[in-house]
Amino acid sequence: MADIDIEEHLSQIEWGKQQRNGEVLLSPAWEIFVLGISILSVFNLLIVAIIRNPDIEQVFVIMDLILTIVFVFDLLRRIVVADSARRYLVDGYGWVDALAAFPVLRILRLLRMYRLMIVLRRLGGPSKGFRAFFSNRAAGGLLSVLLIALLVLEFGALAVVAVERGAEGATIETAADGLWYVLVTMSTVGYGVYYPVTDLGRIFGSLIIIVGVGVFGTLTGFLATAFLAPSEMAQAAKEAAAVDKAEPIDGSNDAGGAEGGSAAGA
Repeated sequence: MADIDIEEHLSQIEWGKQQRNGEVLLSPAWEIFVLGISILSVFNLLIVAIIRNPDIEQVFVIMDLILTIVFVFDLLRRIVVADSARRYLVDGYGWVDALAAFPVLRILRLLRMYRLMIVLRRLGGPSKGFRAFFSNRAAGGLLSVLLIALLVLEFGALAVVAVERGAEGATIETAADGLWYVLVTMSTVGYGVYYPVTDLGRIFGSLIIIVGVGVFGTLTGFLATAFLAPSEMAQAAKEAAAVDKAEPIDGSNDAGGAEGGSAAGA
């Protein structure tokens, strides 16, 4: 019953197309993913304004560059999908998407967040939106893993720097050190240049390793599926075509055999 309700909410929106009001909605999973990115960006902006700390500011500046790339990619996707780019930019709040992509105007991401929350409400609220996010399991799984990776990269770096800085023999002293450590640890590369020396830092490092294995394992599986699926579909199509060609021949043989049997009986 819940699945039917979700389908009804999803069918009310023309996904991957420009709407009548000029807005462009790509997919449930992507819209909720961009909403999560927008919330993270606004959260970072508020924390930097409240807490004056050079390490926090450095981490958030680097993370904001990554989020800006996501916003620019999102803007370009919507322009390509739109039937009328001008209508999208003027009537479909594309001007908000364009201005919010710039780091100096990231306060406008509040408007993006508000607009995307309206989309979430059209999906039936947070709980139904969560189910809609995974209506396409492959896309939902991939985007959720990417969001988790960004969260771990940011807050893992902040946590490691907080407990490692000032410790005896510490190799992680700055925000850049912390981000690099979390990145190479999540990717399971582990160069060994930066490593935690405190007990709490090692606990954080262990958690980052566990999450990193899951993140990159999921990404590897998704890419493998993306590359293998087309070849498997092509093979299945060839087999189906071979069966279709074989069926008339078998049928004609049966018909011929039946006619021969009738003639012999006569």
